[in-house]
Amino acid sequence: MDRRTGIGQTIMDNVALNRALLARQLLLGRAELPVLTAVERLAGLQAQAPNPPYTGLWARLAGFHQSDLSTLVESKEIVRLTLMRGTIHLVSAADALAWRPLIQPVLDRAFRSTYGKFLEGIDWDDIAAAARELVEEQPRTIAELGPLLGRRWPDRDHRALASAARERLALVQVPPRGLWGVSGQAAFTTIESWLGKAPEAGSLDDMVLRYLGAFGPATVKDAQAWSGLTKLKEVFDRLRPRLVTFRSAEGAELFDLPDAPRPDTAPPVLFLAEFDQMLLAYADKSRIMADRYRMPIFGKNAVIRATFLVDGMVRGMWRLTGKKGLATLLVEAFEPLTAGQEKALAAEGERLIAFAAPEATTSEIVFTEASS
Repeated sequence: MDRRTGIGQTIMDNVALNRALLARQLLLGRAELPVLTAVERLAGLQAQAPNPPYTGLWARLAGFHQSDLSTLVESKEIVRLTLMRGTIHLVSAADALAWRPLIQPVLDRAFRSTYGKFLEGIDWDDIAAAARELVEEQPRTIAELGPLLGRRWPDRDHRALASAARERLALVQVPPRGLWGVSGQAAFTTIESWLGKAPEAGSLDDMVLRYLGAFGPATVKDAQAWSGLTKLKEVFDRLRPRLVTFRSAEGAELFDLPDAPRPDTAPPVLFLAEFDQMLLAYADKSRIMADRYRMPIFGKNAVIRATFLVDGMVRGMWRLTGKKGLATLLVEAFEPLTAGQEKALAAEGERLIAFAAPEATTSEIVFTEASS
């Protein structure tokens, strides 16, 4: 961590980068922070499924209860919408309004490659205008929106029409979607209708600074992997006078905020939720997980498995099942655990069960070896 390159930059090895990441992500010890403040500090939470953000905040905040987040979703202070990498995120209303226009190029690129050929000859803004009337009349699911748009364009693919609406409009998922323990399809309306304000693009420089605050030190490629945006080198070059730089052990240039925490603190064992943003925030994930574990974690159907950390690194996966009042936490290790590590994981696992399955009358924790 204290070695110097020939040009005077400190070399940060993966341990140093790991500790910096855990500090930024509030994982060196549960923080005493309001939920809204934490969500903004984390630069949002990955939220393809409704419940993982709750588990993610439980791991990070002292005394967190599910209602602490549900209340903010219902009061519109926190919203669910498509943002970084074209995936669903949970962010503050302020970040939703400022960041959604900045991410538009990511959505444009993804839509053109997937559905553009199905809508040749149609002005996509016409689709957006028709969709706006429908979802502002009442929130609609994508399954409902496609056929309704198909009445105007009967010879076109319904999925393509609905996807065009989702790409061109800033659509938010309305409650009860996103509330703890509530199932059902996502229904959408426009962000203007939901928040009473139109999106207004914030500063891309500020967005990159927020990324570094939540995930730095990081490379240009890392920031691009997190956001889905391209050509961020010019942003980093513009920001360079305001940043400090390091080198990774492999020689990559790392950027960071001058006063951001870079501690040398041993982390506790940790359970991360499905889709945890730390596993998606870097082009080079070596500070948090070994490449050989990518395949079992990044599974089929774009599901990213829930994992656990030992000494700050991914060491396995977990899942919680319930049947007839019994909650079972299955802990699948990628490599052997010591007796002390199992004891620490069991203690934290009991706390996880109490949070995620409070209705269970009995519980058990089963340690096993993950299948290769």
